[in-house]
Amino acid sequence: MPVKNIAEGFLLYIKTFIKRDFGLLLISSIKWLFVSCLLGGIIGSASALFLSTLNWATDYREQHVWIIAFLPLAGVMIGLAYHYWGTAVVKGNNLLIEELQSPKKIIPIIMAPLIFTGTIITHLFGGSAGREGTAVQIGGAFADQFTKLFKLKARDRKIILICGISAGFASVFGTPLAGAVFGLEVFVVGSLTYGSILPSFMTAVIADYACKAWGVGHTHYAISSVPEMDSVNLLLSLGAGILFGLAARSFSALNHALSSLFSKIKYPPLRPFIGGIMLIAIIYLIGNTRYIGLGIPVISEAFIQREAYYTFAIKLLLTALTLSAGFKGGEVTPLFFIGATLGSFLSLFIPLPIGLLAGMGFVAVFAGAANTPLACIFMGVELFGTASGTYIALACVTAYLFSGHTGIYKSQTIGAPKHLLLKRHQFLR
Repeated sequence: MPVKNIAEGFLLYIKTFIKRDFGLLLISSIKWLFVSCLLGGIIGSASALFLSTLNWATDYREQHVWIIAFLPLAGVMIGLAYHYWGTAVVKGNNLLIEELQSPKKIIPIIMAPLIFTGTIITHLFGGSAGREGTAVQIGGAFADQFTKLFKLKARDRKIILICGISAGFASVFGTPLAGAVFGLEVFVVGSLTYGSILPSFMTAVIADYACKAWGVGHTHYAISSVPEMDSVNLLLSLGAGILFGLAARSFSALNHALSSLFSKIKYPPLRPFIGGIMLIAIIYLIGNTRYIGLGIPVISEAFIQREAYYTFAIKLLLTALTLSAGFKGGEVTPLFFIGATLGSFLSLFIPLPIGLLAGMGFVAVFAGAANTPLACIFMGVELFGTASGTYIALACVTAYLFSGHTGIYKSQTIGAPKHLLLKRHQFLR
């Protein structure tokens, strides 16, 4: 074919692209930039308020430990609020996932104030819970109101829900890249929604910026020593990842088992009341408050000194009991606690630096429990730097595989099995 014909064909293609595709892409990008700025600003500001209030609740509880005695009554308050006003949103994160998979109706805005208040009450009175679930639900509830406001189509509603989830996650942890990927990855195991990638990243970055603009900071962790990767360290990383995956699987299994047990109590407000009594008894027997709330001081400690063998197990039990009884919050920060303290303890047997093992466990247990390995790899790099990236990635993907298909989100569907064995054999799930 003559060079002239090739050049003319190429120019024709460029003209067609500019006239048709480029214009549509530009208009779509401008539309989502506007929506992302508006939504990210709202959710980032809400996260800033939530984090500030959560810090106040934590400080007040630690200065007035006697308030833990009222945990059962606090549970009744939360239970009654959801029983009378929140039956439509009681599923929490699972409701968001269900709406992404098969849209039915707009998520009621009452989800945001209920989860906000319920989480603060849970932490104020000594429950063991996190904050991710709260931020994600606030983000999803606010985002879905845009569906009505802008009269979005079904396809765009899915995108804006993903944006809300990404923004909430990104702003509450200060990890915009991880937040963006989490929103794309969380609702189908083994699949990503690339059609939402640009709006998700834009909203996550803007929400993180908005939260920090209010002067709200995030906890910083550091891995002080990272050895060169070699064949021995590769095997050690895989071994640690297996243990992190089994820990994630144990947390999910215990959480689901306790939830089934509490569901036998027919009057829902009684569930957190009874759970609160059980929590008080355990906290009294332990004799300290290391294992309640977020547990940030213990997480930070795990990066610099070896933790006892039972530390992660106590947190695992208290968190599963708190959430399955009906108290509110998230699972992620407790999973950070479980992973970091387990990794710290494993340094007794695995010849890798304590800080590195703690950092690997920090994200890998979460990766296994939430079935979001890519988001957790991004989170590890954002929090700990690129030097530990290979170790983080190995731990996350191994934990993801060995955690099975059962995770903390019951509504997740399996887009692609993690391994053929998990598809063939039910007992491995």
